[in-house]
Formats: sequence, structure tokens, C-alpha cells
Amino acid sequence: MPASRQRSLRSASVVLGGVGLLAASLVACSSDPDKRCVDPTTYKQLPDKDCHDSGPGRYYYGGSVHNGKAYGGSFEKSGVSRGGIGGHEEGVHG
Repeated sequence: MPASRQRSLRSASVVLGGVGLLAASLVACSSDPDKRCVDPTTYKQLPDKDCHDSGPGRYYYGGSVHNGKAYGGSFEKSGVSRGGIGGHEEGVHG
């Protein structure tokens, strides 16, 4: 294979690898933690409308829901890590 052809293939590999890395970085940085509407006393998941207009619910970020109750997140958005590639969510259950 001619040297110019090999150089061209290497350049294409570097460009494609760089584009993939950039895309992965953007996904990881822009991924917000999950949020759900939760009763702040019982941690039971509520309809999203209950977190609007002075409803009884508050948004709960991160964590998960088991048997209708939220676990492992936080009522503070800053209290959880953002997800994404290589990320994980963590928080405090009150």
C-alpha cells in the first residue's frame, strides 16, 4: 500500500475516533438525573401534576422507585451525580 494511502487511513481513524470521544463527552455532561414527583413525607410516587402549582408533591432526583416508593435519591437536584456514560447516581434517602 502506498505511504500516502496509509497516512490517509490513519488520519481518518484519528478524526473518527475524536468525533466519537466528543459525542460521548457531550452525552455524559448533558445527562440530567431522573426526576419524579414524590410525597415528601411518605416517599410515595405521585402524578407529575402534584408537583405543580403548590401541589402536595416535590421533585425527587435520581434514585429509583420500588413498590411505588422512591429510594436512593434526593429532593435537591445538586444532591445527585449526573448519569451518562461512566456516571452514576447517588444521593440521600431522607
